[in-house]
Amino acid sequence: MKLAVDAMGGDKAPESIILGCEKGLHAYKDLHIILVGDEKKIRPLLKTTERIEIVHTEVIIDNDDSPVRAVRRKKDSSMVLTIEQVKQGKADAAVSAGNTGALMTAGLLIVGRTKGIERPALSPMLPTLDGNGFLLLDVGANMDAKPSHLIQYALMGDVYMRKVQGITQPRIGLLNVGSEAGKGTDLTKHVFTQLQDSSMNFVGNVEARDLLNGVADVVVCDGFTGNIVLKSIEGAAMSLFSLLKEEFTSSLKNKLAAGVLRPSLKRVKQKMDYSEYGGAGLFGLQAPVIKAHGSSDDHAFFSAIRQAKKIHDEEVINTIQREIAKLPSQKGGHE
Repeated sequence: MKLAVDAMGGDKAPESIILGCEKGLHAYKDLHIILVGDEKKIRPLLKTTERIEIVHTEVIIDNDDSPVRAVRRKKDSSMVLTIEQVKQGKADAAVSAGNTGALMTAGLLIVGRTKGIERPALSPMLPTLDGNGFLLLDVGANMDAKPSHLIQYALMGDVYMRKVQGITQPRIGLLNVGSEAGKGTDLTKHVFTQLQDSSMNFVGNVEARDLLNGVADVVVCDGFTGNIVLKSIEGAAMSLFSLLKEEFTSSLKNKLAAGVLRPSLKRVKQKMDYSEYGGAGLFGLQAPVIKAHGSSDDHAFFSAIRQAKKIHDEEVINTIQREIAKLPSQKGGHE
């Protein structure tokens, strides 16, 4: 497999990106990586050039750049050239930790949508208390959604969890304000009915408070709601660990207690650590495109590489296209 990597995207680029790539090359002997970015900054950090190619550019899309304008005006940027490698058939998949909006725009404009998919979804794996995690679709690719979009999100999530996570019958949940049927907006009511009539393992409405308890393997919602859920989970986790650190360092007694509890605290942190789950997949494109977390360290970026490789090796894109073709036409449904 050939993987295109935006070496300049993310808060810790290019150091953490290159270290993550080296972990990927060590783990997968059939992996070849195309690093796209400033060669003068990349090459001194490389321990080996085996199975590595560099595409040089000094142009970078910044986090505060307007996504559409940046993709159209900075066509020689590391992110755009990374996606171009996929479009031109030089790479099978792409990973970037850069500007999320720009990556979504580049994916849509350059790679294009999977046939039959109306709107792609930005879909991260999020942690659960049992360590298995769940897939949330969508977290910001589309703020407004039709029922047909959410049905397609559910189907893409179902395929991903079966092919990549090895779950035979993924539980599909619809994010709502209550678990009872008939709850929610006009949108969720229509989606509930359609999911209930589908062949997927639909477990009904799920509430945000139950997500970390593993109430479902796939949770679908519109991008506005999903983004709020994502940021709330991230913020709560960061605040909790910050509070624990403050308390455990506040006195000698607490420091001694922290020393005793260190192995348990480490296990808790690992269960809730986003870096174990990879990045957010842009599901619905014609090739795997993974958005790694902006603050990814080398381990988090390696996890994103592992995710891209699994999607490619398990032919997730082709499977999604076949499954979408089986769906009855969504035209004429609720707008």
